[in-house]
Amino acid sequence: MRTTPSRGLPAGSPWGTHPLEVNEAQIAGYESNIQVRLYRRAGVGSLPVMLYFHGGAFVGGSLDDGDLAARHFAEHLPVLVISVGYSLAPKHPFPAALEDAYRAARWAEGAGKAIGGDGKRLFAAGHCAGGHVANGLAFMARDRGDVRIGALAMFSPMLDPSMTCLADERIVDSDISSRQCLASYRAYLPKASQRMHPYAAPLESARLAGLPPMFIATARNDVLHVEAETYAARLIGAGVPTQVMRYSNATHERIAYDPQALQDASRFFECHLRARAVTAG
Repeated sequence: MRTTPSRGLPAGSPWGTHPLEVNEAQIAGYESNIQVRLYRRAGVGSLPVMLYFHGGAFVGGSLDDGDLAARHFAEHLPVLVISVGYSLAPKHPFPAALEDAYRAARWAEGAGKAIGGDGKRLFAAGHCAGGHVANGLAFMARDRGDVRIGALAMFSPMLDPSMTCLADERIVDSDISSRQCLASYRAYLPKASQRMHPYAAPLESARLAGLPPMFIATARNDVLHVEAETYAARLIGAGVPTQVMRYSNATHERIAYDPQALQDASRFFECHLRARAVTAG
């Protein structure tokens, strides 16, 4: 691993005298190498790891787009945040992004002390397509059995390639349109059969049991809020501990930067970090 410190770091954090350190590394992805950005408090021992996946509707976005949320979690939670620059469509269609996420999880577990993290205590979060990737990672972790996700947060995730659960655009003042969603899903899932795969279309899955506890943040001004809330209901029906909150003043894009949504997600993770610490003890 080769790391280089980022410039323009904040002077400190709510965790006392420990400043936030930000480094970057390149790791092996599914089809090509990918960039990761690590956020952790200096002078602190081994920390649980949170993987964060930026938004961008499968075809855009970058580590910089995920910077604010990643910093928030690193500053407000006792975690090492690894922001993952997963592969983008259409050059890298399904399942490249999910497999990149899985490889990032395995890398975090293997790198361990070298990066100041405990990859066996693993959490995940993501916005938009990043929420989809985080959710797909939870499916993969459950099914493959060699990675465990302790808890997961999604902000306005894209979850329904069939697009049968969209809110009415005539009513919702959304900053992402159904046409944009359709183009993004077609780029990411070019084959019709892929749009029914449970990792890509979790609303179509008949097997949701065994997934980690989830926090789902939706925005009133977002055509995607209906599918996310529908998914939350199905998770609850399958016995998955799920908290869903709709933010009235947020939009699809802005929810990833919404202070209240980030604070609520942090509280959700705090509960599960404490639970995992007690279990480990």
